[in-house]
Amino acid sequence: MTHAPSLPQTCVAIAVPNPLLGPDNQIATWFHAHLSSSLVHLLRLFSEPGSAEWIAIVLLFAVLFFAWKRAWPSLVTLIIAVPGGMLLNELVKIVVHRGRPFVEGSFVDWSGYSFASGHTIGATLLYGQLLLFLWPVMKSRHWQKLAVGFAAMLVLLVGFSRIALGAHYLTDVLAAIVFGLLWLLLCGIGEKSLRRGTLAQREQAIVPAPTALPAEVALMPVMAESQPISDNGAALG
Repeated sequence: MTHAPSLPQTCVAIAVPNPLLGPDNQIATWFHAHLSSSLVHLLRLFSEPGSAEWIAIVLLFAVLFFAWKRAWPSLVTLIIAVPGGMLLNELVKIVVHRGRPFVEGSFVDWSGYSFASGHTIGATLLYGQLLLFLWPVMKSRHWQKLAVGFAAMLVLLVGFSRIALGAHYLTDVLAAIVFGLLWLLLCGIGEKSLRRGTLAQREQAIVPAPTALPAEVALMPVMAESQPISDNGAALG
């Protein structure tokens, strides 16, 4: 088992205690010993929904759709949630500085650091955010359960494939899912505030400004009050 090279002297690594160190190493070693070319091919297919290329394609179509609908709060939320969360995870990788379970072998084709899993957090952010967008549209609980199950299945398949391929430890995948869900929660709170601000601006634009009455109309009540009325109803001259 090998580890990634050390950080430059200008960087600082954070020591993170791992209560699952034993299971981490045991699971990684077991899968590494049982890998075959056919299994690796299947696992790489499972990893694709969390790959940067696949996420970029889905994001492109989603961005074009929201721009066409002029749904600016949703567009901003999508960009901050998915690419923004993935960039933050890259920063976490550099700071934590955890080596990959295996960086040498017949089926190894990755580099960089391990904590947290980039594929897993990408899948969590993308499919979790799309689920949040679709949730208000799905009125049936049956479709809501199917959507939740499908999104969870994609995330778990991606995470499992990264562990089985030897690219990540179990705790890398678990941390990625937790980080992704927390980031989606923060982005959801920010989206609500953004929508309230946008709605308030629209309401202010819709309400018309009060128009001034003509001078003759404004003076009519005053003139009527200034003329006393006689007993027979005629105004006194």
